Amino acid sequence: MKTEKPAIEQFSDGRKPIGEGTFRFGCYPGVKCFTLCCRDVDMYLYPYDIIRMKNRLGISSDQFLEQYTFNGFRDNPHFPSFMLKMSDDEKKSCPFLSSEGCTIYEDRPSSCRTYPLERAVARDGDEKVCKAFYFITNHPYCLGHQEPREWTVKEWIDDQEVQLYDKINDLWVDMDTIFRGNPWGSEGINSPKLKMALMACFNVDEFKTFLFQTTFLSRFDVPEERIEQTKESDVELMKLGFDWVRFFLTGTGPLTLRGD
Repeated sequence: MKTEKPAIEQFSDGRKPIGEGTFRFGCYPGVKCFTLCCRDVDMYLYPYDIIRMKNRLGISSDQFLEQYTFNGFRDNPHFPSFMLKMSDDEKKSCPFLSSEGCTIYEDRPSSCRTYPLERAVARDGDEKVCKAFYFITNHPYCLGHQEPREWTVKEWIDDQEVQLYDKINDLWVDMDTIFRGNPWGSEGINSPKLKMALMACFNVDEFKTFLFQTTFLSRFDVPEERIEQTKESDVELMKLGFDWVRFFLTGTGPLTLRGD
């Protein structure tokens, strides 16, 4: 029987997870700082964030990535991050901010949805995610922390409908872990594999074209049921894209060549 490791009490940067504790927070138009957090922010976007937002706007992945994001190498030196592009106004506002608040609130990104919590996952070597930890983020300008309502982590996650985001974003953590190992070798950012990985992970519309207009399905053993699912669901397309990237970078995962 595998022995479960004890819970982590403190991370290497000194932060302590909130655990079973509670925190006070509230965010609504009556709070004086309302929407201040929607200006001049450095916001990472996960692949699932992009799917939700581009579908909410009714535009293609290409159009969304071109109009609303920029990318660059941030915390992962071997794979670029996609960041939300702020507006050109004086306050560098979020492009989806109006005087009444967020215009895409039901499909807002993970970072907006989770705040004031910050999520981290602990791993044991190359194994899957073993445990999630949550920390409190407190920006000085945010008066929401002075509101009287108390929450547990579970109550906040349920209230903000974070569960689905966390479940899908954990799949991205697996990809990011692979990229951090520099699978491109000496080719670095000029690697054709990196460009294909970017497409498969972040541009589901382009990946769909690649899937159905190349020899992909004749080369890979993809069950018919899964093929049909990719025709109806961008999330299923994204998952297949992740599996393909894992296959051509590591030779592992559920995707196999026909005849293997």
